[in-house]
Amino acid sequence: MKLATLKAASRDGSLAVVNRDLTQAKFVPDIALTLQGALDNWAGVEPRLQQVYQKLNEGGDESILFDACQAAAPLPRAYQWLDGSAYLSHVERVRKARGADLPKSLFDDPLMYQGASDVMLGACDPIEAASEDWGIDFEAEIGVITDDVDYGISVNEAATHIKLVLLINDISLRNLIPDELAKGFGFLHGKPASAFSPVAVTPDELGAVWKDSRLHLPLTVQWNGQLFGHANAGADMQFNFARLIAHAAKSRKLTAGTIIGSGTVSNINPAGGYSCIVEKRVVEIIETGAADTEFMRFGDKVRIEMFDEQGHSIFGAIEQEVRPCR
Repeated sequence: MKLATLKAASRDGSLAVVNRDLTQAKFVPDIALTLQGALDNWAGVEPRLQQVYQKLNEGGDESILFDACQAAAPLPRAYQWLDGSAYLSHVERVRKARGADLPKSLFDDPLMYQGASDVMLGACDPIEAASEDWGIDFEAEIGVITDDVDYGISVNEAATHIKLVLLINDISLRNLIPDELAKGFGFLHGKPASAFSPVAVTPDELGAVWKDSRLHLPLTVQWNGQLFGHANAGADMQFNFARLIAHAAKSRKLTAGTIIGSGTVSNINPAGGYSCIVEKRVVEIIETGAADTEFMRFGDKVRIEMFDEQGHSIFGAIEQEVRPCR
């Protein structure tokens, strides 16, 4: 099943079921007005939403044309947004470029930070920044949305709480981050609002490529129309989403609508390219001593998308342009 939130007068938009081909959508106010409302009562509404989805795919239900650029983030504002760093090849390269080793603890204890979730960007919303000097970067990730998760949940139990899967552009302002981290108190200015794919998808819709709480497909990233990366999201993920959820719930409950991110998708073998600019830059530093690739400029565009084995877009595309703040 595929779900979207279409932009409306209200901040939380209107929930719509979208067909498999991403061409038709149907509002479902009799089932749930918003995606958060559906997640709050998922066990009760999910079967009814699935029925609408089936009818849409059969062409037997009234619908409207689906326009991905009219979609807000599936959750335009979320109760919680937690981003991990599950791909250690990314972490290792970044640390190596500054002469630091990868601590052995990171193989068993996930990195994770709590991001701002009061504003989430739709797939076609612009990336806004006050200055190009801030080091504007994209980060292509996979994410999941949970229902209510108990305090101290086990990894095996955590897997059952993954209700939706989606794509994320976890935008970073790289040149603001070092000074913030030096304070020892985490990100603020360096992590503006993230963007999300037009639709979120239930794990059953993914079939065999969703295995062991990982999504085993390449994540395609284009920068200004040129292929930048197509790293496989399942190949080198040190911590699967069940493990990330259990980590997040170690000392607290997670409420329905919590979003968990994978961190930048990265492979040990760099032949598949990169999912963010900074990783390419640090590889250049490691190999030549200097970074040649610049960060994004105003007018630059990024496109993030994932295709199934038949070449069909699963989540629709995140397609954003960098603009100066108004």
